[in-house]
Amino acid sequence: MESRRGMMNPRAAEEESSSDLVAMRRIQRLSSHISPDVTAPPSLPLVQAERCSSRSSKKLEVNGEALSLYMRGKHMDIQEKVFDFFNSRPDLQTPIEISKDDHRELCMNQLLGLVRETGIRPLRYVADDPEKYFAIMEAVGSVDMSFGIKMGVQYSLWGGSVLNLGTKKHRDKYFDGIDNLDYTGCFAMTELHHGSNVQGLQTTATFDPLKDEFVIDTPNDGAIKWWIGNAAVHGKFATVFARLILPTHDSKGVSDMGVHAFIVPIRDMKTHKTLPGVEIQDCGHKVGLNGVDNGALRFRSVRIPRDNLLNRFGDVSRDGKYTSSLPTINKRFGATLGELVGGRVGLAYASVGVLKISATIAIRYSLLRQQFGPPKQPEVSILDYQSQQHKLMPMLASTYAYHFATVYLVEKYSEMKKTHDEQLVADVHALSAGLKSYVTSYTAKSLSVCREACGGHGYAAVNRFGSLRNDHDIFQTFEGDNTVLLQQVAADLLKRYKEKFQGGALTATWSYLRESMNTYLSQPNPVTARWEGEDHLRDPKFQLDAFRYRTSRLLQNVAARLQKHSKTLGGFGAWNRCLNHLLTLAESHIESVILAKFIEAVKNCPDPSARAALKLACDLYALDRIWKDIGTYRNVDYVAPNKAKAIHKLTEYLSFQVRNVAKELVDAFELPDHVTRAPIAMQSDAYSQYTQVVGF
Repeated sequence: MESRRGMMNPRAAEEESSSDLVAMRRIQRLSSHISPDVTAPPSLPLVQAERCSSRSSKKLEVNGEALSLYMRGKHMDIQEKVFDFFNSRPDLQTPIEISKDDHRELCMNQLLGLVRETGIRPLRYVADDPEKYFAIMEAVGSVDMSFGIKMGVQYSLWGGSVLNLGTKKHRDKYFDGIDNLDYTGCFAMTELHHGSNVQGLQTTATFDPLKDEFVIDTPNDGAIKWWIGNAAVHGKFATVFARLILPTHDSKGVSDMGVHAFIVPIRDMKTHKTLPGVEIQDCGHKVGLNGVDNGALRFRSVRIPRDNLLNRFGDVSRDGKYTSSLPTINKRFGATLGELVGGRVGLAYASVGVLKISATIAIRYSLLRQQFGPPKQPEVSILDYQSQQHKLMPMLASTYAYHFATVYLVEKYSEMKKTHDEQLVADVHALSAGLKSYVTSYTAKSLSVCREACGGHGYAAVNRFGSLRNDHDIFQTFEGDNTVLLQQVAADLLKRYKEKFQGGALTATWSYLRESMNTYLSQPNPVTARWEGEDHLRDPKFQLDAFRYRTSRLLQNVAARLQKHSKTLGGFGAWNRCLNHLLTLAESHIESVILAKFIEAVKNCPDPSARAALKLACDLYALDRIWKDIGTYRNVDYVAPNKAKAIHKLTEYLSFQVRNVAKELVDAFELPDHVTRAPIAMQSDAYSQYTQVVGF
C-alpha cells in the first residue's frame, strides 16, 4: 500500500487517505451500536475540523439586530402590536385540545378582538396598503392558522371581491360593514363538481326584467357551492360566482354571458337565520383549519336586486342590455380572475411564515438537544451532526430565499394595484401562481422533515408540528391547485418564448430569456465547465447562469416536443404527453426568480456582518439546488465530474458554516416563545417548560 501510494500524485493520496478515515469512522460507528464496550461515534466537531482544514473555521460574528431589522422591514411595528395583544390575552390563545365548534367561536372572537380592540382595520390595508395587510396576515397566522385563513376569507376574498369587482356604489354601501365585521361574508366560487375549472361553474344568475332582479339558482347537486369559508356559522353575505343569463328575443331565448360575481345575502342581519331559498350545510370536521367554518350553499330561486351584480367588468341595464368595456367572455373572465390574484399572493407569503415557525422550532431544538459524543466527553448538540445539518440548513437557507422572493411579489402586487399596468398584471399573475405553488409545496414537505428532525418530542401535539402540518396542507390546493398553477406558469413561459421570436417585449421577470436563447443555449464552455475554485462556485453570476441555463434548455426542449406531438395528438394530447416536462420547466423558472431576488437582497443589505450571513445562506441555497439536479448539468457537460464533486463538497462545508450562525439566522425572524409556543424550542429552560406541560 505504501509503495503504491508513493507513486500517486499528492491529491490522489490525500483523497485515498480521507476515504480511509471515513471508512474507519463508519466501522467504529456501526460497532458502537453492536457492542456497548466499543467507542461511541465521534462528535461532529472532529469531523468538521477535518472538513474545514483547508478553510477558515472562524465563526462569523453577526449583528443580529441589523439582520432582523433588514428581514422584517418597515411593518415590524404592526406585527409586534398583533403579537403583544394576543400574548396579553390568554383567553384568545388557541389551546392544544379544542372541539371544532369551540375552535370556530374562538377564531371569530380572535378576529373581533383584532379589529375592535386593537383598532386594526384590515380592509383599509387591503384597499390602500397591501404590504401592511400581508404583514398583519403573517402575524395573525402565527397565532392560529385558522384565524389567519378566517381573516383572509373576510377581507381578502369577501371584502376584496367587493372592492375589486364592484364599483363605487358597492364600496359606499359595504366597505364599513365589512371592515368592522358587521357584514361577515363568504367567497362562493368553488362548486362540488368544479374547483380549478372556474369557467365550468354551473350556478346561474338569470335576469328578470319585469322585477329588475337576478334569480340565483343551483341547477343540480354538482353546482352546490362547496368548501365555502364562513358559510357554516358566521357569514351573512356571499359573493356568488354564477353564469349571467339574459333573456333574448331569438330562437334560443337566453344568452349566457359567462361567469360574473353577485352579492347574495344568506342570513338575516338581525336574527342570523338562513334566508328563504338559501340552504346551508356544514362541511364538518376537516384534516386541519377546523377553526374555519366551511359550509355548502344551495340556492333555490333566490332573488337579489340588479345592483348586486359586481359590475366593474360587465353590467346589465334596466331593460336587460349587457355592456362591457371588454369585448369577449374570455377577456372578462381573465380580468375578473386577475383582480383576485391577491389570495395567491397572501398564501405564498403566509406559507413562508409557517416555514419560519417550523424551522425555528426544529433548529432551536437541535441546538439544545444533545446525543452521543467522544469517549469521556460531554454529549454534543445534534445540530453538530452532518445528517441533521443536511436536513435543516438548506431548509433554513431556502426560508430566507422564499422570504425575499415573496416580499418582492408583495411589492409587485402593491405596484400593480396602484398602476393597473397590463404587463405588470400579467407578470404578477404568473409569478404569484408559481411562487404560491412552489413555496407551499416546499413548506408542506419541510414540516414533515422538521417533525422527524425533532424525534419523538416532535410528535407531541404541544410542539406544534402536527397542527402546523395539518393546517398548512390545504395551502397546496385552495386558491389554485399547485399542479394547475405550475401549468399556468409553463403556458406563460411558452407564450413569452413565442413572443421573443416574434420580436415582442418581455416583462422584467422574464427578461433573462431575451439573452438566454443565445447565450445560455450555446455549447457549454469546456474550460468553465471544469472550474472548481470556491470563488467561482460562490460567484452569483455562475449560480444564476446555471439556474437560467437549465430553464432555457428545458423551455427550448419542451417547445420542440410540443410542436412534434401536436401533429399527431393535437394540442391537448401534446400538452398531456409533455406535462411532467412542463411542470419541471415551471419549477426551474421559479427557482431562477427566487435566486435572483436572493442575490439582490444580499447585495442590498447595508450591514456587513448581516450581509455575510445572508451570502452564506444564498450560496448554500444555490449550490444545494444545483447539486440536487446535478444530473441535468452533467448530461449536457455544463458541469464536469471534478466540478460536480467540488460543488458537493462546498455544499457540505456551507451547511456547516450556516450551522455556525443558525441561531442568529432563526433569531432574526424574531419569533418569541409566545409565538412559536413549542416547549422544545423555548429559548430558556426548555426542558423544564416541557415537563410542566405533562404535569411534573
